[in-house]
Amino acid sequence: MALLWDQHACLPLQPDADVGYLTRFARSGPTYVSVNVGYAPQTFVDSTNLLAHFTSHISAHPGLAVATTLHDIDAAGERGQIAIGFDLEDSNPLDGDLDNVHRFVELGVRTMLPTYNHANAAGCGCLDVTDTGLTSWGRLLVREMNSAGMVPDGSHCSARTGLELCEVSAKPVIYSHSCMRSVWEHPRNITDEQARECARTGGVVGITGVGIFLGPNTPTLDAMTRHLEYAVELVGIDHVGVSTDHSFDADDFLAEIRDHPDSFDDSYTRWGPIEWMAPEVFVTLGAHLSGRGWADTDVAAVLGGNFRRVAAVSW
Repeated sequence: MALLWDQHACLPLQPDADVGYLTRFARSGPTYVSVNVGYAPQTFVDSTNLLAHFTSHISAHPGLAVATTLHDIDAAGERGQIAIGFDLEDSNPLDGDLDNVHRFVELGVRTMLPTYNHANAAGCGCLDVTDTGLTSWGRLLVREMNSAGMVPDGSHCSARTGLELCEVSAKPVIYSHSCMRSVWEHPRNITDEQARECARTGGVVGITGVGIFLGPNTPTLDAMTRHLEYAVELVGIDHVGVSTDHSFDADDFLAEIRDHPDSFDDSYTRWGPIEWMAPEVFVTLGAHLSGRGWADTDVAAVLGGNFRRVAAVSW
């Protein structure tokens, strides 16, 4: 069975978070899930503490395995375990120190977004009114990521920031969890130009299972497939992947949206509480695509082969 590669999912960002939630991705074939360990509110200490907790508890769980290399992913699949890696949704946990990029890679973090929705030291976010793109420090950050083996990720970034990521990066750029704006108008979704530039770098657009990004708030396989098929037609089968962005911390996240309306505009709230695609639904995507007549090779590429290729080049 083809590898399923979920490039972004979220556990509660708390030291006592239950990693057992991740077993909901269980299936008969090999599976890799990248788990967020911090975004704009977290510091270096916060995120490294989360990494220590997640790593320890994942290693102790019989159904899970920490994976920092492709060999680790393959070995976990052979043992019937879900392979788990890590990502950052903002550069704030670096504490402004580019050397921390290498420290995070040593701890298993393999992808990072420069910004989360709003401008920071690296660049602009997708909810900013004024889009000035990457900063000078942000350009240095991308080069440091290339050097360290960390993949630049344009999700949550502004359009110009995402385009400039592709301009600066010497290695593939991804959009780990972003849908297509031409299919559903939402500031978190990416333009055709962003997708094309991502593909030009050898990267992958990861269509995600969040209802408000699929449109209007429908986290269904049919809704995901509309975005997948549009993206494949636009940039080719080799440059499209998938992710859930499933929030096992949904209650915490919805409370944050409610309590911080300055950080999340009405594009996050106008359709009611956000709905996420359940992992149990996500793992049936391959069968769904096959049922629509997709070739086995195309299903394998989108489910995980394309993100695996980026890892082989970049990690």
